[in-house]
Amino acid sequence: MRSIFYFALIVAAAVAFAACNAVDHTANTKPSPVPGADTVYADGARRVTADEMLAMVKNNQAVVIDVRNQASYDLGHIPGSKLIPAGDILNHLNELPRDKMIITYCS
Repeated sequence: MRSIFYFALIVAAAVAFAACNAVDHTANTKPSPVPGADTVYADGARRVTADEMLAMVKNNQAVVIDVRNQASYDLGHIPGSKLIPAGDILNHLNELPRDKMIITYCS
């Protein structure tokens, strides 16, 4: 009985790893789109370049939120960015402007 259980466990693990590899292979073989206003991503979020970000912040059209942890933020961050770790975003919604683009980054 144990051998059937172990066999089923091994088969399930093999299927899971094969599925993950197939997803990675598919994602890595597609050409990368050039980020911009016309590009649509699966998550629906628009990507901006560093130049676009700087221009929007300079024109007071956007705020930059660093969603990393405190230690990473302390090692270096975009000047003027505000630290709100990703896990705490929902607790800080009232601090985010409704009339500006919110630009988040994590690396």
